Amino acid sequence: MSHRSPDRRSVISLLSAAGLAALSRPEIAFAQGAELPLTPACESHAGVTPRQTEGPFFTPSSPQRADLRADGSGTLLVLSGFVLTRQCRPVAGALLDFWHADSSGQYDNRGFRFRGHLFADRQGRYQFITRAPGLYTGRTRHLHVKVRAGSQSPVLTTQLYFPDEPGNRRDGLFDQKLLMSLRPAEGGQLGRFDFVLAA
Repeated sequence: MSHRSPDRRSVISLLSAAGLAALSRPEIAFAQGAELPLTPACESHAGVTPRQTEGPFFTPSSPQRADLRADGSGTLLVLSGFVLTRQCRPVAGALLDFWHADSSGQYDNRGFRFRGHLFADRQGRYQFITRAPGLYTGRTRHLHVKVRAGSQSPVLTTQLYFPDEPGNRRDGLFDQKLLMSLRPAEGGQLGRFDFVLAA
């Protein structure tokens, strides 16, 4: 029996056929009918997602939940994408732990508002639903995330940024490689970011 890894064409066919069905779930009314994210196009060795500081507000052991809409007010954001290896292979079951400020720029450091973790599916796809964070002094708008391929794998800690934010130019941590792609949808925004892990 062959254990040869699937080639890129096989992966594209598999991911395209599967789609991100979660984006059309009935409870996400504004995302219904939206185009599903395309399979990422990357070369044989894609660039690894840059690391960034976790900052002072990380809280371990967040609850497993992919939908943080009920945690507060603000513009709805549905962020989806893939977790991939440098060879463009999906990372099944990858852990993604998100946290961010509320619409007033405040972090919940006593509980788990706007904090949660989820797992990518067998095709490396994930979907995270939240509210756009607010600004706080010295920083541009951003999301924090930790991504891990498995319990024995290194953790990628990074931050994701919003395009066209005035604060991006003034923020010393801002990295253009970590910009989400965003587009408006009825009731909110649809975002896309693909994580590429070094190992």
